[in-house]
Amino acid sequence: MYIANENRYGDMLYRRCGRSGIQLPFLSLGLWHSFGDNKPYAAMREMVLGAFDLGITHFDIANNYGPPPGSAEINFGRILKEDLAPYRDELIISTKAGYNMWPGPYGEWGSRKYLLSSLDQSLKRLGLEYVDIFYHHRPDPNTPLEETMYALSSAVTQGKALYVGISNYQAADTKRASDILKSLGIHCLIHQPSYNMFNRWVEQDLLEVLAAEGIGCIAFSTLAQGLLTNRYFDGIPKGSRADGNSVFLTRDKVTEEKVDKARQLDKLAQRRGQTLSQMVLAWNLRSPAMTSLVIGASGLTQIQENLEARHNLNFSETELAEIDAILGTVI
Repeated sequence: MYIANENRYGDMLYRRCGRSGIQLPFLSLGLWHSFGDNKPYAAMREMVLGAFDLGITHFDIANNYGPPPGSAEINFGRILKEDLAPYRDELIISTKAGYNMWPGPYGEWGSRKYLLSSLDQSLKRLGLEYVDIFYHHRPDPNTPLEETMYALSSAVTQGKALYVGISNYQAADTKRASDILKSLGIHCLIHQPSYNMFNRWVEQDLLEVLAAEGIGCIAFSTLAQGLLTNRYFDGIPKGSRADGNSVFLTRDKVTEEKVDKARQLDKLAQRRGQTLSQMVLAWNLRSPAMTSLVIGASGLTQIQENLEARHNLNFSETELAEIDAILGTVI
């Protein structure tokens, strides 16, 4: 029988999520790559319970996480039922809908029918009455934004989600979505964009919009799918993400230019007394608008290593200038 570490909150850093009552751990555990049916259940359980024992209270999922789609919610739901049920009120559980989940015209994107049907399915797989955060996973170019936001509002008024968020939205549509939700009496709690040293688009205007609207920000792909670690310093290792069939990291993206930049960044990280991944995570958090970072992991030791970033989150102006010089561009 699992009993949580009684000191789990003693050494964790929590940050306020926009203008809300919610605080999130500076690192949140994403259940995309390592929680499908192709992974051992014991390893999933070790990661989730180990993360919670270390103060990670936020677990980020989506309807299509697996493989197969839906299996991450089922596997996490089993851990919730068998181990974490007594701690439900200490957890922030988020799920999303927006990508393809079932055949036909109602199985993806942003219609009211799809979003609310998907949420019902997610709750069933998770074994929950509600999730803490329900996201629209990606913008829908064809469905009116009002319909999508009305669906998110309904998720809250029906008691199936405590908060709502959006993911992958550009700044202008983020402002529109926030305004629509406000007109319905609902606050957009959080935005989840991709963001890392090689992909700085959020710095153009999105972070400014989020700060003005009081919306929190939680970034994914913060280590550039492993490119911003030492994993590819000596080529593409067998079994790595680039060696498989990852949607986001293919062999052609592991360029010598990016690997060389990662090596230079690693030298700076060593001078700071950090691993490259720890320094990169700290850099991603340097903006006050950034609430948390979603990390993926293949094992508990990786989570433990990443959490060590909290011991050195500050950068000097000289270090920030050196990073910009290595990257060769500001955004």
